[in-house]
Parts: sequence; C-alpha cells; structure tokens
Amino acid sequence: MNTNTQKYILLFRGNDWHKSLSPEEMQTIASQWMDWFKRLTDQGKVIAGNPLEREGKIVSGRNGSVVADGPFAESKEAIGGYFLLQVHTLDEAVAIAQQCPGLPHGVRIEVRPVAEQCPLTNQTAPETQLAHATA
Repeated sequence: MNTNTQKYILLFRGNDWHKSLSPEEMQTIASQWMDWFKRLTDQGKVIAGNPLEREGKIVSGRNGSVVADGPFAESKEAIGGYFLLQVHTLDEAVAIAQQCPGLPHGVRIEVRPVAEQCPLTNQTAPETQLAHATA
C-alpha cells in the first residue's frame, strides 16, 4: 500500500435501520452492502470490517470493577459495525462513507482518523510497531 495513506475507521451507527423494510428489501440492501465492501476490499481501501453482535459488556470504574450489560439497548446510536480503511485523505474516507447503502434507511456513519501514536504518551501503537518491524 502507498506510504502516503492513513487509516480511517467508519463506525456504522444505528441498529434498527432495517425494521421498516420487507425481507426482500433487507436482502437487496444487504447484498448491496456486501458488494460495496468487496469492491472496496478489491481496491485495497478496506483493511477490515465486521458487523458487531448486539450483546456485550460495558467495563467502567476504577480498576474495571463495574461490568454491566451493554451496549445500551435504549441507544439509537449503538455501533452496529465498522470498516477500517486505508486511504489518502479524510475527504476520501468521507466519500466512501457517502456510498453506504444503509444511509437512505437511517444509518449514520462516524468517520474518524486512526492515530498512529497515543496522544497521551506519544508512543506508537503496537500494531504500527509490528507493521514497521515486518516491513
């Protein structure tokens, strides 16, 4: 991959976008979504991507002592999945997000650059260290 690229994450928000669709419409959009993912993967722009299960846990408190069921069911903004992109600019990542087949049905996409260094410690992320060591 070109060294002038940056990683961006697309966070797909909204788990209920499909509720008003017929099974046939759901299948059509799911197929469009998979075709979109495959096309981006074939172009070398998607590194990874997965839907997320509805169940999970929320860990909080000092020493992680509070473990609660989550994500919160009442949240309409729950993250339903993600794509990890490797593209040249934030604008390119946004343009990719704008092609999402779920947008007309209420999906919202958060586009965020992935930092190579922890801003608190200025240390390189372990994944980046590994990539540089094997290159």
